[in-house]
Amino acid sequence: MSIARRRPIIALTLVTLAAAAARPAKAAEVSVAVAANFTAPLDKLAAAFEKVSGHHLVISSGSSGKLYVQITAGAPFEVMLSADAERPMRLEKEGAAVAGTRFTYALGKLVLWSSDPGLVDPAGAVLAGGRFRHLAVPNPDLAPYGAAARQVLQGLDLWEKLAPRLVQGEDIGQTYQFVATGNAELGFVALSQVRAAGKPRGSLWIVPAERYRPIEQQAVLLTRGKDDPAARAFLDYLRSAPARTLIQEFGYGLP
Repeated sequence: MSIARRRPIIALTLVTLAAAAARPAKAAEVSVAVAANFTAPLDKLAAAFEKVSGHHLVISSGSSGKLYVQITAGAPFEVMLSADAERPMRLEKEGAAVAGTRFTYALGKLVLWSSDPGLVDPAGAVLAGGRFRHLAVPNPDLAPYGAAARQVLQGLDLWEKLAPRLVQGEDIGQTYQFVATGNAELGFVALSQVRAAGKPRGSLWIVPAERYRPIEQQAVLLTRGKDDPAARAFLDYLRSAPARTLIQEFGYGLP
């Protein structure tokens, strides 16, 4: 074979080696437990993270309270993205999470939303007006957004008055479905859910932040993932500028 014929093969080999060097030495899967309100942003983050790292996220969603119970019972998660600070803090104190890895990745925003464009006014006066049969809320004992919704209604002296009309979702994802399908005319959900499909449809009231305790959503590395570089790499990515920009685009505040 002549020298001239060898050159294309050598060039192709160099390109192949360069591409291999750009990928991580060993791609891995990271098991992530995520609060239901953050599922849509995490899907986008997972795709971006896999593109830059090669690592793949295996995502399980639910209420923060339910995920906490699963983790304490031994569920094989490596990372938790909670909708509050309480559960990650508890896991850390109980030895189920790695000390020093907990941080706030987003500040949640509560909205009262209806798929009916004319039902919810910009001040939320519809709650006192009573032009509805069912109001959906996430379970306040399991979902931080549900606890915030209860606090809002208590502040308006409507929690007990509206009790017969309340429909509780197991988590905020189910609550959103109640409203989206018309099983409840309106409900308290996360702003990120309403924005997930692009331009919000229907009508909504963005509840003023002073009406409920801050929804400080925290991430933590669980003990099962303490020796997994891919799990740590994902938490580092979650704090990166591209990740923060995407989180903000979904309607969250940033710490």
